[in-house]
Amino acid sequence: MMKVKLSLREAIIVLVIDLAIMGSGVIGLGLSPQVPVLLAITVTIFWAKFKGLDWDQINAGIKDGIDKGIIPIVIFILIGAMISTWIAAGTIPTLMVIGFKAISAQWFLPTVFGDKLSPLSETNNLAAAVVDTDLFDHMKTILWSTLPAAAISTVAFAVLSLGHSHANMGKINTTVAALSGDFHISIISLIPIVLVFVCAGFKMAAIPTMLLNVFVSAGMMFINQPSLSITKATDIITNGYVAKTANSEVNLLLSRGGIVSMMPTVALIVLTLSLGGLLVNFGLIGAIMTPLATKLNSHAKLVTAAIASCIGVNIFVGEQFLSIILPGRSFKDAFNNGGLQSSALGRVLEDGGTVLNYLVPWGVGGVFIANTLGVPTIQYLPFVFFSLLCPVMSLISGFTGIGLRTSAPKPAAKTAEA
Repeated sequence: MMKVKLSLREAIIVLVIDLAIMGSGVIGLGLSPQVPVLLAITVTIFWAKFKGLDWDQINAGIKDGIDKGIIPIVIFILIGAMISTWIAAGTIPTLMVIGFKAISAQWFLPTVFGDKLSPLSETNNLAAAVVDTDLFDHMKTILWSTLPAAAISTVAFAVLSLGHSHANMGKINTTVAALSGDFHISIISLIPIVLVFVCAGFKMAAIPTMLLNVFVSAGMMFINQPSLSITKATDIITNGYVAKTANSEVNLLLSRGGIVSMMPTVALIVLTLSLGGLLVNFGLIGAIMTPLATKLNSHAKLVTAAIASCIGVNIFVGEQFLSIILPGRSFKDAFNNGGLQSSALGRVLEDGGTVLNYLVPWGVGGVFIANTLGVPTIQYLPFVFFSLLCPVMSLISGFTGIGLRTSAPKPAAKTAEA
């Protein structure tokens, strides 16, 4: 870490200015988060120059931050390729048709489960990378809060569905007909999904799993569409699939994916990781966390403070990735010094950061779901039991020690001069 002379007050002022820039840009002006984060990076860099740091030190801070997210960045790119090939191969359309036929519409209440428990989830991989823990170890740890929250949510949905068995299936039937007429709907089309589970069973890393999946799905595209050219297949992988059915809503729903579609996300994650690296390496985070850590003298206090930090970033900035990166970089040493494994922090980041962003009306996730469902966030919020329960389960774990992975406390490292 670079030696920078700064007081606690100065560190707080710089961090508050950065948060204010990002919060006012994303929440106040409704801007895409990339530019506000870039402006926050600019302010932080010029502050560092004012404090006497040279460009090599500044570049080192950026590099250190980005190094933490190289694997998630590649995963984001491959997610775009997977989405487009899964649509073209009929995997996603088949999954939709099976789902519509197997599950009554009364069960379709907002829930955020896959984003937390999939080895292909970008937030899952990002949280594991930020806290430097193995992805599958991270996934095992979050089961302690995820499964109870999911079970309670399922029971709650079942109770709410009582007396509402007569759903209007007309629109769903129309959608199923459009999917069946224009896509290859078959159990065979689910091979890519089965492949994901098989690879996960063998604990294959996310990147080779996704690469294998993309090329298997691409092969299925050629089988389903013998006239498909290599040029067109490459275009689907690069720029995404464009649906051309007679149903405009299906076209809107399934015209997506492709590597290019993930570039805004990649840009955002590179910028947020860069900002996190600068804040940590310049000693700004350490200057704030060192006096705070002396008060966080129990596992319960550490977990509570970290969750509160994740929620705070979600509320005041509204950016899901930042709600993982900033608290993750801030609390990593405090958790390790306090006798908690990094995977314990990873779960807290998911429970307080990932799932709660969907409940913030101005949050990136909240805006997406509200626009997709056509329902204001404040109206669906009371029914997103899973997101509401996850931080509660994490707090229970923190206070009781159930499912909380501990380690021998480490002596606190010396930080920047106060």
